[in-house]
Amino acid sequence: MPDQVFGGELPNDEIAAIISTSGSTGTPKQTMLSVDALAASAMGTALALQAEGQWLLTLPVHYVAGFQVLVRSLYAGTQPWVMDTSGGFTPQAFTDAAGELTDRVRFTSLVPTQLHRLLTDPTPETLRLLRRFDAILLGGAPAGASLRSLARSQDLKIVETYGMSETCGGCVYDGTPLDGVELRSVEGRLRIGGAVLADGYLDAPGLTEERFVFNSGQRWFVTDDAGDVATDGSVTVHGRLDDVIITGALKVSATRVSDVIQAVPGVEQALVLGIRSEEWGTAVAAAIVGDVDAELIRQAVHVELGAHAVPKSIVTLDALPLLPGGKPDRRTIHTLLERA
Repeated sequence: MPDQVFGGELPNDEIAAIISTSGSTGTPKQTMLSVDALAASAMGTALALQAEGQWLLTLPVHYVAGFQVLVRSLYAGTQPWVMDTSGGFTPQAFTDAAGELTDRVRFTSLVPTQLHRLLTDPTPETLRLLRRFDAILLGGAPAGASLRSLARSQDLKIVETYGMSETCGGCVYDGTPLDGVELRSVEGRLRIGGAVLADGYLDAPGLTEERFVFNSGQRWFVTDDAGDVATDGSVTVHGRLDDVIITGALKVSATRVSDVIQAVPGVEQALVLGIRSEEWGTAVAAAIVGDVDAELIRQAVHVELGAHAVPKSIVTLDALPLLPGGKPDRRTIHTLLERA
């Protein structure tokens, strides 16, 4: 199994697991998670969901979202059910696995692409079993307005999560930090503090010192994300700091362009990136899944955000390329857009 959860010589007895980051935009880092951090995350999740129950595992366990399903089950004393992913993630495989759950209280963790597949022409049985979950954690990537709306229309109990390997997975649920987790916005960049923080990166002391910093007597993880923290502690994540595309000396938010595109009827998914351009320096480009005329997309973006935000290149795909953990493979998608 690549990027092992266990294996090798752990740096000290307090480290329970070494989890690889997704590597969606670069080389994966090996994150050291302690027993105490994993326990704090599991207990925080139980408090946020106001229950413990049986979990359905649909994600690889060598990524933090999948590994945490096992950790939460361990602390809850429940038996998780593992979905058969030998043929990839399919609605039928999910339906078969969800039908095997026996506990009264049931949870699962999905990435947006998985939920999108489940809600595309679903069978009545798939919908029945989705509605049976007391909570469906949705994270790993922005869900998008259209997917959120579709999930609400089907009465699904979706909980949008924000977090990363360095925070033992999701540490903010529906904009509210888990118990014991604190977020700050420093010059627009989010920092996360609390017992859920990793001990650092394996064999990378310099990077650990750079990303895990001390301030006001507390340890913080410096994220790559822009966001705001309200006076009540609630968090709004605006997207990655490198989400801003500077095209023709004007700034464009890739997240905002993506949201506008995903609101266009016929668009199922969209990912917006900046690509090299001799004329603009960097040009806005979009990869979409769906059946819609590219000119309608350009018109929608023009009306909502202005001419400078209109994608110069639009590529239609059958599906977004994904990393093993279920996140969009931004590097592969960038290459496809560059070649278009």
